[in-house]
Amino acid sequence: MNVRRLIPTTAVAGAVVLGLTALSACSTSDAADGGNGDKLKVTASFYPMQFLAEKIGGEHVAVTSLTKPGVEPHDLELTPRQIGSISESDYVLYLKGIQPAVDDAIKQSGVQNTVDAATLTTLENHGSEVSGHDHGHEGEEHADEHGHEGEEAHEEHSEGDGHNHGEEGGADPHIWLDPVKYAEVAKGVGKSLEKADPDHAADYKKNTDALVAELGELNTAYKTGLKNPATKTFITTHSAFGYLAERYGLTQQGIAGIDPEAEPSPARIQEIHTIAEKEKATTVFFETLASDRTAKTLAKDTGLKTGVLDPLEGITDKSRGADYIEVMESNLAALQKALGAK
Repeated sequence: MNVRRLIPTTAVAGAVVLGLTALSACSTSDAADGGNGDKLKVTASFYPMQFLAEKIGGEHVAVTSLTKPGVEPHDLELTPRQIGSISESDYVLYLKGIQPAVDDAIKQSGVQNTVDAATLTTLENHGSEVSGHDHGHEGEEHADEHGHEGEEAHEEHSEGDGHNHGEEGGADPHIWLDPVKYAEVAKGVGKSLEKADPDHAADYKKNTDALVAELGELNTAYKTGLKNPATKTFITTHSAFGYLAERYGLTQQGIAGIDPEAEPSPARIQEIHTIAEKEKATTVFFETLASDRTAKTLAKDTGLKTGVLDPLEGITDKSRGADYIEVMESNLAALQKALGAK
């Protein structure tokens, strides 16, 4: 069921909410008796949650996303109807720290079966500069020391951070851009759906196992494809790739500002220019949901190329792929080209 193609960005957020709804519905008598053939009403907050709900829920769920395609998830404002739909959900799936409006609405909705994806894996602190080591083993948790040797540098460049990365100590919520962490979240979502809708538990488990295997293949492709890069540094207007950089031993350099389209300061342009020369970086990446103006400005001033690295916060006609897996494969190809990996 390709709900994703039909659901707007708002629907994506709804998908998260729907996920939560699914949990609640399952706990009701209707869920217990199969709901007379009715599907579990799942609300998802935005695309990464919608994808999980659809892939794992399959034919047993009806997923609504709160975030319409093309809408910047961080800036989402909910309509009264959307807020009401959250309350009517059986299961809500969201990621705390990405969308304050959604966090508040879920808190006030009274829905019991809500799942915060951030609780299903380990969040870390990332700034605009994130370095990591090759520790992309499936299911392996990041040790606290991984990537933390650059924390002082992260703080120095905090102005380049893409958003307010959550409430707790600046935790970075972009966990879905690491296939290993995303697989951990998928496992947790699968278990929660099994409990919410026991009649279809076997199918949820089967779908979860299939998705986790697919994410494992994606992780292997990234490890193999980025094993021997000419440079490990990439520059981006949106500092969303901290987990990905850490997972595959790369360094992310964010440009400036909460707004990905904001002009970088002259000082930061000079700093990026220096970093690019030193680290032999070739490309400034921008995203599909934002203008390429900042990237082109920096590229012109530093002699770098521009490219697209999609943070996968929504799928649109401009996305380089029809779903999460395809866009992540496009991101890998873009990184391989920029980093000189063979």
